[in-house]
Amino acid sequence: MKFLRRPLAALLACVLVAGCQTGGGTTPDRSGAPVSVEARSQTQVPARGPFVAAANPLAVEAGLQVLRRGGSAVDAAVAVQAVLGLVEPQSSGLGGGAFLMHYEAATGRVTAYDGRETAPASATPELFYEDGKPLSFVDAVLSGRSAGAPGAVAMLAMAQKDHGKLAWRDLFGEAERLARDGFEVSPRLAGMINGRAPQARTRWAEAYFTRPDGRRYQAGDILKNPPYARTAADLAEQGPGLFYGGRIGQEIARTVAEAPRPGGLTAADIAAYRPLRRDALCRPYRIYVICAPPPPSSGVALLQFLAMAEQTPDLQKGPDSPAAWVAFGRLQRLMYADRDRYVGDADFVGVPIAGLLDPDYVAARADLAPSLNGPATAGAPTGSPPRGEDRTAEPGGTSHMVIVDAEGNAVSMTTTVESIFGDGRMVEGFFLNNQLTDFSFTPTEDGHPAANAVAAGKRPRSSMTPVLILDRQGRLVGAIGSPGGSSILAYVAKALVGIVDWDLSVQAAINLPNLVVRGDMVGADTALIAPDIRDALAAAGIRLAPNTTETSGIQGAMWRNGRWDGGADPRREGVAVSEVR
Repeated sequence: MKFLRRPLAALLACVLVAGCQTGGGTTPDRSGAPVSVEARSQTQVPARGPFVAAANPLAVEAGLQVLRRGGSAVDAAVAVQAVLGLVEPQSSGLGGGAFLMHYEAATGRVTAYDGRETAPASATPELFYEDGKPLSFVDAVLSGRSAGAPGAVAMLAMAQKDHGKLAWRDLFGEAERLARDGFEVSPRLAGMINGRAPQARTRWAEAYFTRPDGRRYQAGDILKNPPYARTAADLAEQGPGLFYGGRIGQEIARTVAEAPRPGGLTAADIAAYRPLRRDALCRPYRIYVICAPPPPSSGVALLQFLAMAEQTPDLQKGPDSPAAWVAFGRLQRLMYADRDRYVGDADFVGVPIAGLLDPDYVAARADLAPSLNGPATAGAPTGSPPRGEDRTAEPGGTSHMVIVDAEGNAVSMTTTVESIFGDGRMVEGFFLNNQLTDFSFTPTEDGHPAANAVAAGKRPRSSMTPVLILDRQGRLVGAIGSPGGSSILAYVAKALVGIVDWDLSVQAAINLPNLVVRGDMVGADTALIAPDIRDALAAAGIRLAPNTTETSGIQGAMWRNGRWDGGADPRREGVAVSEVR
């Protein structure tokens, strides 16, 4: 295996990207000193599309059709999401939420769009309590209490208004056609329909997933969804107001209010929902700049991991090195300990972003890794108030897409309904989210509030971390992301280490074994990990067990030698398609 060796100056370089959060207008190197900005070079061919990677070939084709008509990356993202919500409803949809990272080629501006769901005005820290005790996770998911005001449609409408080239009404035709005429049930969807997830057995799901002859749909069957076709057509003509103040929002509220355990989300809560533009968090990593969303996304945790990785020589020893995998697992434990303690909705709680990324703090945390043979405790970064322990389960039911248009504008977007088929309740052909179960079920510990405790109007913390990758001149060179619940951070970190540190192709990096180490929880692709690596991990207190969380579904690409080196996770059904000539 050939490894990259880079001079120190290159490792410390970063770029000021208009719109990205750099802490006072400059981006520090690892010593804390500002890094100079190099002028844009005109000698390198800029990255451009059409390129689409998503979790289902039908969704990829819908995005490519938009790009072929001259649409922008965001235009294509609307079309991709509309189709994913139909053909991959176990993962994302119109009733869910998303984070979208956007790169504007003309200016180099990076913007984070926040479409995370919000808790209703009636929500209290004891939202998931009954008779003084927390509900079981399954009971909470299947209740009406788990649904937050959906944000994906509103966020996409905001981004499309900012960056769209085609008319909004022209972006839903493929979703409407597939819903009306029917689509072939994929093996993964069939597995979910016939699996053990209780959301697939609700009265709403039973009605949708049962054929006229009484059998459940199987792979290869043609599934039609006339209500979804009507929703797509109405959304195209009426815009997001159909949800926020309109008929669909009222239907969502009525469905949430049904038994079991009715929820408090109202049509007024949904009408009051607002997506947000946020400054992206951008930090140097090796010769690149990694940009991710700020809280309530967990982008700061990924950036902390990468900052620690830069100070961990063992990590650069390559994919065949037991020492590298041990370092990877130990750094995860440190990252998750801090993330779980401190990250929440920064509009409600103080999140010590600067403290978590402070060079001295990062160095101190990285120094703990070599002797860490068990779960890590959270550190005390500057600006961190006392926080209670987090009790967030965060299963996975999520999807990721990467899109680049002909002008080089790009989208990296992670989107979700939270668990498989969300809360199992359907409205007008799509599932509702159970996103509020991403809050901590235990609101306090020793009198200290959890950063991710429930509050009215608050957005639950998310592990969704869509990433854009820039070079030192601020040019787009890549994008990546993954579903996977709390394991998303481990999956994206693995792919970045494989691409950047181990000099692998994007597909080879995605194909690497998954290893997730969060406190006592260890999950891995055990069959793919070599015996010597397994033994070294066990000696370091990381005893492998099969991954019980949602597996990865990484989509990514790097611009190399004038073409896209793209990849789609073989653990799912996605494809990556480039039409660059």
